[in-house]
Amino acid sequence: MRTIKLLFTSLTLAVLATGCYTEVIIEDEYIDEPVLNVHALLKSHELWYVDINATSGNGEVPFLQRAFTISFVGETVFANNNIVGIGKTGNGFGLDVGYFNTASERLQINHDVDGFWSLEVFVVDNNTIELYDSHSRTSYYLEGYQRNNFDYDMVFYDNIEYLLQEYDVWEKVATSKEGLVNDFDSENYLQFYIDGNRSMFNSSVDPSGMHLDDVLWDYSGEYSLFDVYNDETLKTLTLDYDFMGNDYFELYVINDSTIELYHSSSGTVYKFKGKGFITYLKSDISQLNKKRTKSEYGTMKVVRKRKI
Repeated sequence: MRTIKLLFTSLTLAVLATGCYTEVIIEDEYIDEPVLNVHALLKSHELWYVDINATSGNGEVPFLQRAFTISFVGETVFANNNIVGIGKTGNGFGLDVGYFNTASERLQINHDVDGFWSLEVFVVDNNTIELYDSHSRTSYYLEGYQRNNFDYDMVFYDNIEYLLQEYDVWEKVATSKEGLVNDFDSENYLQFYIDGNRSMFNSSVDPSGMHLDDVLWDYSGEYSLFDVYNDETLKTLTLDYDFMGNDYFELYVINDSTIELYHSSSGTVYKFKGKGFITYLKSDISQLNKKRTKSEYGTMKVVRKRKI
C-alpha cells in the first residue's frame, strides 16, 4: 500500500554558549494526509483516457489494456474499446463492461470478461490518476475529461493503427482528378492486420462494389506508420510493395469510417471507406487480438505536401 506521511522525528537542539548548555526537545508528531475519497475522484471526470504509452510495469490489467477510455456512471463501468464510434457509443461512455465499488478506498471492479480486480488509486495531478495493480506491479495512468472537452482528434491520431484495424476491409470510393497516373490507381481494397509483431496489409485490384467475402487479395506486405516532426495532426503511411517499391502517403482521418491517402509523388488523393466494422467484446476476436500496446512510431522530418 503506497501512503505518504510526514514524520517529524525527535530533534535535540543543543546550544552551546560560554559555559552554558541548553537542550530543547520537540515531541514526535504524526501528520496524516486526508483519506482520499476515491469514489468522488472517479466521478469528477466523465471520461478517463487510458494513456497506454505511460504505462509502467511488466504485467497487465486486461480491460485497461483494451480500453481507450473508461467511465464510472452510477455503479457501472463503461469502456470505449473501439476507436470507431468513440464519442457516440453509449452517449460517449462506450459499452457497459461491469460494475465497481470503492470499498476500503480502493477501486474494486467486477469485469464482465476479466473478473474481479482490486486496484489502488493515486492522484498524479488535477486531471491525472494512477491505477496500480499490486499483483503484477503495473501502473496505468488515466487522464480525466468531460465529454464536451475531450480531444477526439488527438485520440484518432495517437491511435491511428487501431482505426485501420477495426474494419475488415477498406474500399476505395473516390480518386481525385488531379494527380499523375501511377500503379496504386488500380488498388481498390486494403486490409490492415497484425501478424505476430509485424504490421501487415493486403491489397486487391478487384472492382469496386464487391461483397467483402468475395474480394481476392493479390498482394500481402508490411506497412509502417510514422509521426511527422512538428506536425501533430499528420501521420504518414508506407506500404511495402516488392514489385513497385514502397508507396508513401500522407494519411488523413476524415471521420471514424473514412480516411484519405495523399500519394505525394503523384499528387493523387484516394478516399477509402471502412467496411465490416469489428465490435470488440461482441466478437471472438476481441479477447484474442485486441490489446493496445505502446506506440513506437518513427518520426519523419518531412513537410506536409497536400494543400488543404
